[in-house]
Amino acid sequence: MALRRCAGIHRRLRLGFSDSIDFSSASGRIFTAGSRSPCAARRWPWGIGARGLFVDAADQVSLSALSGSEEGIMVLELNRADAKNAIGVDMLSKFQSALDRLQDDDAARVVILRSVVPGVFCAGADLKERKKMSVFEAQKFVTSLRSTFSSLEVLSLPTIAAVEGVALGGGLELALSCDLRICGAEATFGLPETGFAIIPGAGGTQRLPRLIGRSRAKELIFTGRRIGADEAKSYGLVEYLTAAGDAYRKALELAKIISNQGPLAIKMAKVAIDRGSEVDAASGMEIEEACYGQVLKSKDRLEGLAAFAEKRSPVYRGD
Repeated sequence: MALRRCAGIHRRLRLGFSDSIDFSSASGRIFTAGSRSPCAARRWPWGIGARGLFVDAADQVSLSALSGSEEGIMVLELNRADAKNAIGVDMLSKFQSALDRLQDDDAARVVILRSVVPGVFCAGADLKERKKMSVFEAQKFVTSLRSTFSSLEVLSLPTIAAVEGVALGGGLELALSCDLRICGAEATFGLPETGFAIIPGAGGTQRLPRLIGRSRAKELIFTGRRIGADEAKSYGLVEYLTAAGDAYRKALELAKIISNQGPLAIKMAKVAIDRGSEVDAASGMEIEEACYGQVLKSKDRLEGLAAFAEKRSPVYRGD
């Protein structure tokens, strides 16, 4: 997609479905333009309700599709127990591959990100691996880490992080890249990078202050202080706080509700909120108008009206 100008700001917007929105025109108004997404031409040979769609060779990252009443819910799991899910080069590559597959899966409605390692969500970057890197290699890895987390953030599907245990450094940055966060009562969060004479480099300095405010973000980053689940909830770092071990259950409950909504409407709501929050209010209203234009011409909108009139549950297909 070409780089466009909106309200004096250059933006690239990838929606991940058949229509893209061009946020510019000669007159400065927003209009829609039909075009194929780069990912729309690829399809993956997985059946609806299949399990274990993608598992890397070392089982560090797995992607599964739930079935039955949970159809449309994808579960992305981290499983590197020997390193407390610390992210190394290989694990990062497999995680990005899983995101690519999610973007291309037309049956996917919502994604839950979780760890299957007891007591830890993600301990951050693999510092043992990092120690062996040259300055150039370390910079390249951090750039890739930041890019992958940004890919998670702009995924067209809604994402929910179910956090149990420790989420430190890159682990917290990973959770911050999701749309929603749920944690168990024993979860611990922190950005300890300044204690290692570096700074958060995978989006932490940008996403955390936007979520909890600049002063609180500065205090946590300047001190490297860890906070527990109660404080994280009071800061607005997580949307839901559950009993220990129940974060995934709550995430699944929320995912089921989301998956029953209009898929295109969810995608467009995410675009409108994320892109609109980056510009002034007037430009944000124009983005909302463009996104509304996409759902207005959808078959799902007609299905929703018909279901309401006929007093039945709608059957949405994402078109």
